[in-house]
Amino acid sequence: MNNKNISFLGIIGVVLFLTSSILGGFLIDDYNIISQYISESYAIDTEYGKYLRTFGYIPSGILISTFCFLAVSYFHPSSQLKLGFYGIGIFYGLATVVVAIFPCDSGCNKELLNPSTSQLIHNFVGLLTYLFVPFFIILIGFQIKNTNNTNFSLQSKVLGAINVLFVYLLFSNSTSIYVGLYQRMVELVFVLWIILCAIAIKNKK
Repeated sequence: MNNKNISFLGIIGVVLFLTSSILGGFLIDDYNIISQYISESYAIDTEYGKYLRTFGYIPSGILISTFCFLAVSYFHPSSQLKLGFYGIGIFYGLATVVVAIFPCDSGCNKELLNPSTSQLIHNFVGLLTYLFVPFFIILIGFQIKNTNNTNFSLQSKVLGAINVLFVYLLFSNSTSIYVGLYQRMVELVFVLWIILCAIAIKNKK
């Protein structure tokens, strides 16, 4: 598969994710993107949740993971670089599929009162995503510094550092009225990194 097709996979994956996130908020009355998690828009009891999961998040995760698994070959990969790309493919791409297959309970059950198995799986996979993906992005930034991709190297380091900050804010202020905003900033950095990576691959000669 050529570089333009690979980059297209990443962009379409991002578009599906963003579209699902935006639509989910509009489809629920009184939904607040500042104070509510993205997952609440496709929780187990939401009217359109199964459609958002089936036609949005699941194909998005598959496309993003496929993009990451294929993209690494365009950067003269070392073992550490492979770890970074495969890590994002698994802990972000495939994790997006898993949390869609196992949605959270109504309102995402923030207090974890008698949580369902689906809720526990959802929370655990989401935790792994937010703990590991920022560091995989930073790792990639350091590993590609000598492969004529200096712009993308710097972008990865900066975005990874920003992501660590917002993940910290998200975890340390889990009861804040701004948790939805913090989570969306984390996710925005994730998808922005994928877009920049796709552009770097598309422009690679």
